[in-house]
Parts: sequence; structure tokens; C-alpha cells
Amino acid sequence: MIDFTQIDYLENGNERQKRAFEVLTKYKIFEKLSKYSPLLAGTIPIEIDIAGSDLDIICEADPGFEEDFLEELRSCDLIPQEIDVKVENITLNGERSIVLNFMLEEFPIEIFGQNKPAREQNAYRHMIAEYKILQEKGEDFKKKIIELKKGE
Repeated sequence: MIDFTQIDYLENGNERQKRAFEVLTKYKIFEKLSKYSPLLAGTIPIEIDIAGSDLDIICEADPGFEEDFLEELRSCDLIPQEIDVKVENITLNGERSIVLNFMLEEFPIEIFGQNKPAREQNAYRHMIAEYKILQEKGEDFKKKIIELKKGE
């Protein structure tokens, strides 16, 4: 089982995972978000991504302070000043959330914050469940999933 709480597994993954590791490391994303206990979730970590898939970074953050959160991310140079950021405050499954979307090099980045530990957030829990299913079902099943995703 991969330890998805660290991103170093990406360094030895497929080409897109290696590139994601380079970008995340170059911009020190996880270091700069460390006080929010960031985790990478989504399709890239479990190798079912397609062109345009984003890097989903989930954080434990109080969505009530979105302006402070955004300002802090800009002030630590996580998000360069010249980069446009879309910020949304949403309610997801009854929980207030903040979502920031922007581009870093070729990757769309989504930073998602909820006031609960990242390991308990749905995105992480779903990714772990999907990973276990992919491991059980094998490579052919994974290829079918990717083909279905391409047809969306």
C-alpha cells in the first residue's frame, strides 16, 4: 500500500506523477501548506488521470477565513501574484468549504479546505477506496476506467 500522506511516491511513478512531483517540489507547495495538513487526492495519485486532470490538494482549513487563507497563500509565494485564482466558498454535504483553482505550469491546481482533518475528508477517503478497488481488479480494469473517463 502506498503512503498517500507523503508525496514522495510520485517521484517513482509514471511520467505524469514524476512531473507532478517536480512541480509540487519546485514550488514547495506542501511545505508552504504544512500548517493545513495538506494531502494530494484525486486521480493523479492513483494513476487514473487523463489530460487536463488537476492536482487536488485537500487541507484542514476553516472556510470562514477565506480572505486570510488566500492572502496567506499569496504572501508565502505559494500562488505567485501574477497568477489568477478563482476562489469559491461552497457548502458540500452540509459543510462549508473553500476552493481555490489556479494553474502552475501545465497543471491545474485545486486547493480545497474544510474544517476537518484532511484524512477524514471525502476526497481522500474516496481516493483510498478507489485505490483498493484498482489494486484488487488489476491493470485491465484500470485501463477501462481511464477509457471511460476519456469519454466523459
